[in-house]
Amino acid sequence: MSRRSVLFLGGTGVISSAASSLAGQRFDATVLTRGRTRARAVADGVEVLTADVDDPESVTAALRDREFDVVAQFLAFTPDQVLADIERFEGRTGQYVFISSASAYQTPPSRLPITESTPLMNPESQYSRDKIACEDVLVAAHRDRGFPATIVRPSHTYDATSVPLLGGWTAIDRMRRGMPVVVHGDGTSLWALTHTRDFARAFVGLLGNPLAIGDSFHITSDAVVTWNQIATMLADAAGTTADIVHVTSDAIAAAAPEEGPGLLGDKAHSVIFDNRKIKALVPDFVATTSFAAGAREIVAWHDERPDRRTVDAGAEALLDRLVALGR
Repeated sequence: MSRRSVLFLGGTGVISSAASSLAGQRFDATVLTRGRTRARAVADGVEVLTADVDDPESVTAALRDREFDVVAQFLAFTPDQVLADIERFEGRTGQYVFISSASAYQTPPSRLPITESTPLMNPESQYSRDKIACEDVLVAAHRDRGFPATIVRPSHTYDATSVPLLGGWTAIDRMRRGMPVVVHGDGTSLWALTHTRDFARAFVGLLGNPLAIGDSFHITSDAVVTWNQIATMLADAAGTTADIVHVTSDAIAAAAPEEGPGLLGDKAHSVIFDNRKIKALVPDFVATTSFAAGAREIVAWHDERPDRRTVDAGAEALLDRLVALGR
């Protein structure tokens, strides 16, 4: 009996890399990627197709008339992209899994924990509103003509390459130099960080699962940590201490407008997620990587090679300005 086939549109990113790797152990997995230099290699045994999802002709040439049991879309961010996928894959797949975002949930949440029935509404983030609009398209397509959509909402998913602090690696380098780093608010808001390996176990369990079609699920760790703890754990992993300066989210957004939507529309608010729904369909899902362990992975990965420990001059200057505001 042949294994089911899964196509990943994007499969080398922070969220998707571990999922495509695990899927390759259970399915005939194919990753469609632009083929650019990437930090995460495609796993052995996973087929690679080269195309740019923003170039429909290149995607058509790469896929030809192939059909897949599951299509997992990690690279769609607007309703037009989703509509194009529906036109392309309707009748050619038994399940279309769309990666949305937990930032689509009501911000700030009116009550905790957040469940899949929490309203979708984010007035601060255009990215989140676009994801909501994508979900609306899929819900209508499923309701009106049975398009086999499944919606997945990750929260803050990370791997060894990603530093979840303002300034990225520059913040850790500053801590090693005895310089202060910035944490928004008073640092006590609760946050859920999910390692990409943990996300993968739940996500792959949804692939080809008929009970997941026409439904939505978030996938997060059950553990919550404060932003002060996040900074402290990263400092511990780096063999140093964290001199934390607290700056209001509004002040950070004013000084660095590109940070505003992610802070005001997401990270500034406490989140606790109820994961009972995903666990009902994927009973063996449990997030096993604590952030303390994840922080050690992050620091170890960066310490392996000097070129991974680049200090960004712009980030350094921003942190200096914000420290002056906080003090």
